[in-house]
Amino acid sequence: MKTIGVGILGLGTVGSGVVRIIQKHHDSFLRDQEIDLQLVAVSSRRDVQARELGLMDIYHADPEQVISHPSIDVVVELMGGIDAAYQSIKAALQAGKSVVTANKALIATHGRELMHLAGEHGAEIAFEASVGGGIPIIGPLRHTLASNRILSVMGIVNGTTNYMLSRMSEAGLDYASALAEAQALGYAEADPTADVEGFDAAAKIAILAMIAFNTDVHLDQVQTAGISKITVTDINAAAEAGYALKLLAQARREPQGIDIRVHPAMIEKSHPLAAVNGVFNAIFVVGDAVGETMFYGRGAGEGPAASSVVGDLIELARHKAYRETITQPVWDTEGLSMVSADQLKDTFYLRLPVPDRPGMLAASATIFAELNISIASMVQHAATDGQAELIYFTHQAPLSAIQTAISRLNDSGILTGPPSCFVTITRD
Repeated sequence: MKTIGVGILGLGTVGSGVVRIIQKHHDSFLRDQEIDLQLVAVSSRRDVQARELGLMDIYHADPEQVISHPSIDVVVELMGGIDAAYQSIKAALQAGKSVVTANKALIATHGRELMHLAGEHGAEIAFEASVGGGIPIIGPLRHTLASNRILSVMGIVNGTTNYMLSRMSEAGLDYASALAEAQALGYAEADPTADVEGFDAAAKIAILAMIAFNTDVHLDQVQTAGISKITVTDINAAAEAGYALKLLAQARREPQGIDIRVHPAMIEKSHPLAAVNGVFNAIFVVGDAVGETMFYGRGAGEGPAASSVVGDLIELARHKAYRETITQPVWDTEGLSMVSADQLKDTFYLRLPVPDRPGMLAASATIFAELNISIASMVQHAATDGQAELIYFTHQAPLSAIQTAISRLNDSGILTGPPSCFVTITRD
């Protein structure tokens, strides 16, 4: 039996969950994994959680006292934020201590640097819980699917927005009502910006792309759009056309490099991602050998996130105890560049609110024709109160051309309200 000293930085929801799992399953870890996980020191901004968990005898207000503790082999960072967490993780790795973290923003910003730092000091850094909560995805990408050339990774990776869009679809709630409900249930923060504007999902897809494509990907390279402008009309129009409207995070291998984006998308209902509702997450991976795979489960919460953290902790503890092969860092072996917006092509859905009078269809069609945007199908909804709606589905077209068309339509004066435009995703 090998004893591994564990230090925990942060005793919030996930940190407390990690402590409870270690306490509850200590004996089974000892029996099944031959690892004696010992909580040696913990730290948090306040001591209230340490008191509730019965850990005051190992509590420290200063995280440095946890990192420098001589009996600690693995540090679990659950502080949140970037700067302080980065400094703490860096110090732990430089001391040769392995690190487990759930900090998606940190990994999306400094992940590759920290992985190399770990390698230089004979340590490891693991971050399964940074994407998908309890869904195992980092491990499969790094190990099980390593035999594949990954072609694409895309998914629903933010439970807050998925819950809101599900409620807008199921109950006909408008955006404001769906947000208020999500906040009341604790699914959305008081300031929901990171979720509803796509920033949380952007950090997660940056991490997945870094692992899947062995390429240095930074958070600021992810083109991001959120759901705050989505209306019930958009939800209903998608359903009528046989699609579900979701906030999609995607990274695709293209001839020019990696197309990495977060954006609302209309997903054909035959696609597995279209059926992912509520607070659930799912990640759809396509490899050249395995084909299509999907990982599904709860993407947040004490139990799922803590489960992934402790899973990483057990793996790194075994490596420390038995000197097993250390997980290799992500090297920038492929050196793929990010595809710029003017290189992107997709199929699109456009909804144009126009006055109910002759010439509107011709005026919009002329703009599309002048920009070489090919229309796959078109529907005109019956007029209500003097207003009609033109619904277009395009063949594959450059995003830049679609953006120009929307700008020209707005300038033309033929629109009676803001248009809607979404990428469409079909099951190839």
